Amino acid sequence: MSTNPSSHSASYAAAGVDITAGYQAVELMKSHIARTMTAGVASDIGGFGGLFALDTAGMEHPVLVSGTDGVGTKLRIAQLMDKHDTIGIDCVAMCVNDIICCGAKPIFFLDYIACGKNYPEKIASIVAGVAEGCVQAGCALIGGETAEHPGMMAEDDYDLAGFSVGVVDKAKIIDRSRMAAGDAVIALPSSGVHSNGFSLVRRVFNVEHANLRVPVEALGGRSLGETLLTPTRIYVKPLLALMQEVAVRGVSHITGGGFYENIPRSIPDGLCAKIERAAVRVPPIFDLLAKTGNIPERDMFNTFNMGVGMSVVVPRDQADRAIAILKDQGEDAYLLGEIVEGEEKVVLC
Repeated sequence: MSTNPSSHSASYAAAGVDITAGYQAVELMKSHIARTMTAGVASDIGGFGGLFALDTAGMEHPVLVSGTDGVGTKLRIAQLMDKHDTIGIDCVAMCVNDIICCGAKPIFFLDYIACGKNYPEKIASIVAGVAEGCVQAGCALIGGETAEHPGMMAEDDYDLAGFSVGVVDKAKIIDRSRMAAGDAVIALPSSGVHSNGFSLVRRVFNVEHANLRVPVEALGGRSLGETLLTPTRIYVKPLLALMQEVAVRGVSHITGGGFYENIPRSIPDGLCAKIERAAVRVPPIFDLLAKTGNIPERDMFNTFNMGVGMSVVVPRDQADRAIAILKDQGEDAYLLGEIVEGEEKVVLC
């Protein structure tokens, strides 16, 4: 992306790529990026690479942990609502919430935006959300790329993906090896659907032809579009605080595949997460989805987070303290179940 105001190619613009618009977008997003700067940032926006000076003080064996993801077809809701300032939070969340599962602190983030046409104000709005996500996660936005794809994407279309790197001392990596029968499973509530299952969401609600702005009684008076665009919750800071005080033995980020795919990823062979179905605090959007789409409960729990953005496993005698710490960090955490012996990895009962 050009950062030189004198850079302009009439021929390239005639082919559908306006590098001047790219420059304008960079100028508009600079104030948002500045909010994310941390002590390790060693470069300014516009270079060929983002530089970061890694501080490993106090670590005996630092390990880098990386994560990459996108927002998926939730982007279509943002496009239909013409609201683009929060979708970047989702992109950051999908990456950093994965990284924290092994105990790593995210340190920097990069984004990639592909669009049919570069509208500088829209691109800057997207990046404003990315920057907000980085602030919530405590990491720096040290670079990114915006690419125009004329002829491949409609002018109003765009896609968004990101990449993050974190660091953890090897001795503190959460690798599920210490998990044992009797451990407690704690839920960290989600903010809603987050960023998974939107192909099913869009089909059930027929979003291309629905009025996404009308208040819905079943959603407490919020519109369907507003509810679906609620940003993915970022759990980095609360979990880092918890890991400093409690012996966390497993963390699962509940994304696509729901309980049945994601909780088992943090459970070792021979153990099973026994989840109390009655304990799960299900937000109204999921009840509306199930009812409107006639979706069986098993499929709901195998597609969506159902109100649980993260599950955390801790020793049973530390569960109350863990919940108290998370509540102090603003998370309305609660006991979700326990670890038992078994081969199924996760059961709801």
